[in-house]
Amino acid sequence: MNFKDRYLSGETMIQAQFDGLMPIVILISVAILLFLGGHFLSVFLAPKKPSVLKSTPYECGEEPVGTAWSMFNVRFYVVGLIFIIFDVESVLMFPVAVIFKELNEMGHGVYALVIFLSFISVLLEGIAYCWKKGDLDWVKSFQTSLKK
Repeated sequence: MNFKDRYLSGETMIQAQFDGLMPIVILISVAILLFLGGHFLSVFLAPKKPSVLKSTPYECGEEPVGTAWSMFNVRFYVVGLIFIIFDVESVLMFPVAVIFKELNEMGHGVYALVIFLSFISVLLEGIAYCWKKGDLDWVKSFQTSLKK
């Protein structure tokens, strides 16, 4: 029964909308019940035998050495951040490359190419800046220049 037949039969608009949303409500309810059921089953059925060995931090099968409050080199963060920035920006180039032919056929090819090349030039400038600053070197040299 389509919407027109329902309307002509006197069914209200709210009732027709509710009937359309009912499968979604059922699916969400089943998903919540499955999640809660699995969670509570694991809580009730899991063996509970605490020990000192189980409460130690897990470090790839090795026994932990030192405390968890040791200092890490900022280099890990900087290199990771630079990678994420340039990785995300390179992923943003794919949609333009996919529709470039269509843009060219519509007469916007030169404009899209200029914007695309300016985006790539900003990326290259950013990589050159990081390289010049030494942020891409894993072991950073702290030697001071004799020129002043």
